[in-house]
Amino acid sequence: MTQLDATLQMLKDLTDANGIPGNERAPREVMKKYIAPFADEMETDNLGSLIAKKVGDENGPKIMVSGHLDEIGLMVTKIDDKGFISFQTVGGWWGQVMLAQRMTITTRNGEEIIGVIGSKPPHILPAEVRNKPVDIKDMFIDVGATSKEEAMEWGIRPGDMITPYFEFHVMKNEKHLLAKAWDNRIGCAIAIDVLRALKDETHPNIVYGVGSAQEEIGLRGAKTATHQIQPDIGFAVDVGIAGDTPGVTPKESTSKMGAGPQIVIYDASMVAHSGLRDFVIDVAEENDIPYQFETIPGGGTDAGAIHITANGVPSLAIGVATRYIHSHAGILHRDDYENAVKLIVEVIKKLDRDKVNQIIFE
Repeated sequence: MTQLDATLQMLKDLTDANGIPGNERAPREVMKKYIAPFADEMETDNLGSLIAKKVGDENGPKIMVSGHLDEIGLMVTKIDDKGFISFQTVGGWWGQVMLAQRMTITTRNGEEIIGVIGSKPPHILPAEVRNKPVDIKDMFIDVGATSKEEAMEWGIRPGDMITPYFEFHVMKNEKHLLAKAWDNRIGCAIAIDVLRALKDETHPNIVYGVGSAQEEIGLRGAKTATHQIQPDIGFAVDVGIAGDTPGVTPKESTSKMGAGPQIVIYDASMVAHSGLRDFVIDVAEENDIPYQFETIPGGGTDAGAIHITANGVPSLAIGVATRYIHSHAGILHRDDYENAVKLIVEVIKKLDRDKVNQIIFE
């Protein structure tokens, strides 16, 4: 295996942690460990979003940079008499990526029990059934228990978190990083590294690096964290769709891994604030930072909640093009991650009170 440098180790720790909406403790602790050395203060909101504060000018505007802690997963709903596990999806799944995949059930006491989503052998399937996708509601997880009592003796209960069983991996092309939960531990990593880059820099504002809770089920932690912070400007950092694989048409996505961070001009949760969008583009071009435009009519980011909190917050979503999101494993490009950090840092250095007022009121 490739020797991991400090950045890769952080990305591994973040993505290997298990945390579905409402159960973000493990990734929150990882993010807290990595962001603490660069924060002046840290707190959480009452939903469990992590808020790290870095003061440049205590009278300057408040800038919020939010990645979300949660990943898509499942939740145990019941155990049948033979020990098979029924589940509820938590976040958006497509049934065709699920059968025969290994899953981790985390019990109340923190034990991790590995199982597999059961599938019928093709030998016994009639031809017409082979060509039909299995409905998620008919799926189950086999943990090797022989009875309901045995599964419960192991500590499995309804409400337990279920996450994909997958380990971070640096691919043969070492710029390509394979992991579960890029959506959205890469956003958490960007928030960490933005504060890291500002550690010894003077900047004209107060920066909040946020790991929000419960994004995948309605941008919930972003709402509560934004109420707590009351920012002047909001950035959501998240994955975006990479359109550079077979079968994805240019109408669906034109983004490519390695072509720079995505400026999301439109998604289902928000129309990007035009003044902030144009300012970020200008900063990217002044600093020779590559970028690409993206629209995501079928999805949203934390910026969708940030921008309509209180009396409104000019907001923008910045994405990292990622292949195979909302499945067991995704691939992204390390350069896109590093350029997203660089872009946000350069933007923050210029966001003083006058510039923020200009963006809001022009």
